[in-house]
Amino acid sequence: MLFCVSKSDLLKKISFSLVLPHLVAVLSFLLVTVFFFSPLFFDNKSLDQHDITEYLGTSKALTDYRASTGEEGLWASHVFSGMPAYLISVDWSDGPVTYVKKLGALGLPHPVANIYWAFLSFYILLLAFGVRPYLAIGGALAFGLSSFVIIGLGAGHNGRIGAMAFMPLVLAGIHLSFSKRHVLGATLTALALALHLRENHLQMTYYLILLVLTYGLVQLIEAWRSKQLRPFFMNVIALVVAAAVAGGTFFGQFWSITEYSKYSIRGKSDLTAVRSGGEQNGLSKSYAFEYSNGIWEPLTLLIPNIFGGSTFESLLSNEQSESYKALSNSTDQQMANELARYTIAYWGDQPNTAPYYAGAVMVFLFITGCFLVERKWLWWLLPLAVVSLFMSWGDNFAAFNYFLFDHLPGYNKFRSVTFALVFILIAIPLIGMLGLENLLQQGINALTKRKLIYGFGLTGGICFLLWVTGGFGDFLRNGEEQLPVWLTNAMKEDRIDLLKADALRSFLFISALFSILYFNLPKYLPTSVVAPAIVLLILIDLWSFDKRYFGKDKYRRAAEEAVAITAADEAIRSDTSYYRVYNLQNPLGEARTSYYHHSLGGYHGAKMKRYQELFDSVIYRETDQLIRDAQGGGLNFASYAGLNMLNARYVTYGPGADNVLLNEETYGPAWVVEELRTVNSADEELQALRSINTGSTAVVDVSRFNMEAWKGFPDSLSTVINTQRTPREMVYQADLRQKAPVVFSEIYYPHGWSATVDGQPADIFRVNYVLRAVWIPEGRHTITFRFDPPAYVTGDKVTMVFNWLVLVLMVWGIVVTLREGDSTAHKKQA
Repeated sequence: MLFCVSKSDLLKKISFSLVLPHLVAVLSFLLVTVFFFSPLFFDNKSLDQHDITEYLGTSKALTDYRASTGEEGLWASHVFSGMPAYLISVDWSDGPVTYVKKLGALGLPHPVANIYWAFLSFYILLLAFGVRPYLAIGGALAFGLSSFVIIGLGAGHNGRIGAMAFMPLVLAGIHLSFSKRHVLGATLTALALALHLRENHLQMTYYLILLVLTYGLVQLIEAWRSKQLRPFFMNVIALVVAAAVAGGTFFGQFWSITEYSKYSIRGKSDLTAVRSGGEQNGLSKSYAFEYSNGIWEPLTLLIPNIFGGSTFESLLSNEQSESYKALSNSTDQQMANELARYTIAYWGDQPNTAPYYAGAVMVFLFITGCFLVERKWLWWLLPLAVVSLFMSWGDNFAAFNYFLFDHLPGYNKFRSVTFALVFILIAIPLIGMLGLENLLQQGINALTKRKLIYGFGLTGGICFLLWVTGGFGDFLRNGEEQLPVWLTNAMKEDRIDLLKADALRSFLFISALFSILYFNLPKYLPTSVVAPAIVLLILIDLWSFDKRYFGKDKYRRAAEEAVAITAADEAIRSDTSYYRVYNLQNPLGEARTSYYHHSLGGYHGAKMKRYQELFDSVIYRETDQLIRDAQGGGLNFASYAGLNMLNARYVTYGPGADNVLLNEETYGPAWVVEELRTVNSADEELQALRSINTGSTAVVDVSRFNMEAWKGFPDSLSTVINTQRTPREMVYQADLRQKAPVVFSEIYYPHGWSATVDGQPADIFRVNYVLRAVWIPEGRHTITFRFDPPAYVTGDKVTMVFNWLVLVLMVWGIVVTLREGDSTAHKKQA
């Protein structure tokens, strides 16, 4: 029958057999994504993500402006009294790359499309390393369903998860280039890196650079040993060009972020003394290392509840728990109710966390793979895996991490050091699946059985030991030793039970896979049966655990429910003038206020450093005084000079209409001062703000602005009113009886803002540490501020050009690759 088939039909059949596994992979990834997040697709719900809820408030004014005008706002006027919008909501001209992402995700909605891309990217990486497709599916699912990814998505870290999703695709392109698939490798690298950069998470990009550099070092050593340095450097040149093209798609974003970074809390402070808001350069160590793993905490990769679970879980959720019984049986129920808040499941070092679980099955394959894969891949991935553990320990391994923080370029710009676990979370499925592929190729023999036993002993053995013994810790958080002994004993028992349950769970999963391999089922069953069984084991392991932290409670009917308008909002919005609202409830940690009002507060990890320092030195002091005055019944808003200069017309402390305080002493959007006082440093400027009346006096740092002290006559007849405002433009009408400095309750930012007085350029200078001021002549004048930063105006044009260039390169790479494949097929026929 074979000879009755034409050559073209035969080639079609061969092509289909080659394509079929990939179709199965794509379908598998699609089905897993859809059914894992089924409420999105079948119940018309949206994800309940904390950071995205805050983002709604932070970005509301910008998205509204974009929708109404078709332009970008660029200045986020509703948060922190104003800041650049580059890291909040700016649409750049990255349409081609955006389209590729949407097309590749088969139309799946954001942000779950990032999970699908994580599957697909890692699948391609494993294929590039020679892993057979049906095994590669398992490794891809392990990467995308690690709880590091799923918990991150639940928290709303969409940029981090998106950037992480494309890291394996970048590595795949680079590896293909070094595997003599030069055109395909270089073009894939350019596309993958462009997709990665579009997610705009520079911490993940930083880790990617470290991954690539260590991979390159391994390849360089191998090229030197084999005397193939010329091909190595030719590859490097091609990949550098590909990376440069990809970097061009991020040109505008990188320019703007680099420019802004100097003024954010990640930049260098102008203060000579260390303030609570930051250090001399970069983040403070206390802030950067706030979330640091305990020394043994990375064991959650193998046994998730080894430290009890998450800080959001209560031991009382189980009515059969010893803690529940102990509190229920207490003779003092009032005290029991007070003690209930201490009964959280997690007993590690971090303030807020959930376990990062890589899957017991995959950790077993990873450890076993270390005895099976080529040494060069171990030299690449194992040191990074170990270093990622060290980095995740943060200030629990201060000698190492403080050295990195102080000396590794750029490292002090990032926090949440546990994110460095991305190294080991890539290494685990990559080494694990490479090892499994090599095992199946070598076959099950005495040598490979011994290696399987090593892997089982180092993983299953640990799980069995912890299941039997219940662990060796004290099972108490810092400070819990002050609780009643009867309660801490009950909590210890519950935490031991949680550990033992997950230790047994991991042991059973490991034992199942060990039995399949050790008793050589691949010899008796076809790969088409064994491979899906292994994939299914990986899937069940991770899916069942992830659902603990991504259940039905992670969804809601509409994202806007979390920012529903309150009676306090309604009461304030009846005032149609231009003012700001100061929410006393976590002012620099919530953005719900910004959804409806111009706010003094906000929620963002890169607020302006000077604004943070103003709060630390002035605003928090005034807030404490305001609360004391309110409690004593003697509010005096005229004494809160910092709040008044920020135009804080309303102060809120709850959702009710009666939780609003009206401040009639605020100076409004702009005002004329009677005196300009000069100081010689940022420290003196900030210190002066504690004592001056900012309504009549402004202070300027002459070390930054060439200015002379000035004093005019008291003038209550001069006026400055705001007549027009958008995120990018503000217009004022001034009527002055003398030339004077006018202070505006707008945050000073040196890049992009221009001012004109009656159409003529005017200099903007900074006063009162954070505000703008302009000298205005006597008489009536129109003052206009316009925000047209070159980083966007010019940078966006460059971004657009390189986005189209990446698309052209991608098409060219596909055409060349198909031609190479066709040529190879013809040679085989010949």
